[in-house]
Amino acid sequence: MDWAISISVAALLLGTGLSGQHPAGERELVGAVLLAAGGLALVARRRAPIALLAVTGLCAVGYEAAGFEVLAVSYLIAVYGAVRAGHRALTVAASVSLLVVLPLTALVFRDGPAREAFAQARNVLEIAWLIAAFAAGEALRQAERRADEAERTREETARRRADEERLHIARELHDSLTHQISIIKVQSEVAVHVARRRGEQVPETLLAIQTAGREATRELRATLEALRGDDTTPLQSLEHVPELVERARSMGLDATLTVEGQRHTVPAAVGRTAYRIVQEALTNTARHACATTAAVRIEYRPDALSIQVDDDGKATPDDVPTPALGLLGMRERVTALGGRLRAQPRTEHGFTVQAHLPVERAS
Repeated sequence: MDWAISISVAALLLGTGLSGQHPAGERELVGAVLLAAGGLALVARRRAPIALLAVTGLCAVGYEAAGFEVLAVSYLIAVYGAVRAGHRALTVAASVSLLVVLPLTALVFRDGPAREAFAQARNVLEIAWLIAAFAAGEALRQAERRADEAERTREETARRRADEERLHIARELHDSLTHQISIIKVQSEVAVHVARRRGEQVPETLLAIQTAGREATRELRATLEALRGDDTTPLQSLEHVPELVERARSMGLDATLTVEGQRHTVPAAVGRTAYRIVQEALTNTARHACATTAAVRIEYRPDALSIQVDDDGKATPDDVPTPALGLLGMRERVTALGGRLRAQPRTEHGFTVQAHLPVERAS
C-alpha cells in the first residue's frame, strides 16, 4: 500500500508539473527529479515521519525554485503522517518555516513583481490544504488514542471480573471442601493415634488416608492462596514428583521414578502441569486400574519435557478410555501449553499416559 501511494503521488506530481508551464533544459530535468523524489519518499511515511517531512519540504522548495508550480501533495501527506504520529509541534514549526521559505525562493529565482512570486508560492503550498492535512492527522490520532483507551478499559474490566470470579471460587471451595477435608484428616489421625496407643498394627489403608488427608489439606490451602492472588506459597512442581511416587508406594503400588536427560530449569507452568499429570495418572492407577506396578519416566530434552506413566492394570487394547474429568483436565493443561497428550491402553495390558510439553513455547 505504501509503495502504491508513493508511486501514484509521484506520477500525479510529474503529470501535473510537466503538463503545465515549466522550464526547459537542465531546470526541467532537476524539477522532474525533485517531483518524483518527493512522491517516492512517501514509502517511508510510517517508519520515519519526521525525516519524510523534511525531505518532501526540501523537494517542494527545490522544484519551486526550478520553476514548477505544483501543489506540494507529498508534503501534505507527510504533514498528515507526522501529526498522526504525535509530532504536532514539530510539524507546525516545519510548516511555518516552509510557508516563509517558499515566497523567498520565488522572489530569488523568479523574475517579475513580488505579487506574482507570492502567488506562485501559494500555488505550491496553500494554507487551506495544509490546515486540512493537519486536522485530518490530528482527528485520526485522537480516534486511535480513544480506541486504545477503550481497549485498555476492556482489558482492565476483564481482569477485574476474573479476579472477582477467582475470589468467588476460592470462597466456594473454602466453604464446601475445607470442613469435610478437615474432618477426614482429624478422624484419620485420631484413629492412627488410638491404634498406636493400644499397641495395634495400623492398617496401611488408614495410613494412606491420613497421608492423603494431610496432602489434600496442603494442596487446598495452596490452591486457595493462588486463587486469592497470594504467591508466597509455592505450588507443586517437578521437584515434588518423588513425593507422589512415595505416596503411591504407601498405597500398595510398586512405583518407580526414572529421570533421563540433562536436567534444566523449565517454566513454572510446565513444571506444574507435569506434576498434575503424574499425580492424576498415579491416582487413577491406584483407584481404578487394579495394578501392582507403576513406572514414572521424566525425560528432559533441550526444547521439551516428556512425561510417561505406565501401569500393569486390567486395561486391554480393546478398552475405550472413558473421558473422565481427570483425563479431560490433563488434556486441557497440556493443550494450553501447546503440547500433546496420549492416554490409552498399552499393547498387552495396562494403561499409559504420555505427555510432550514444549519448553520454549511455554516460556
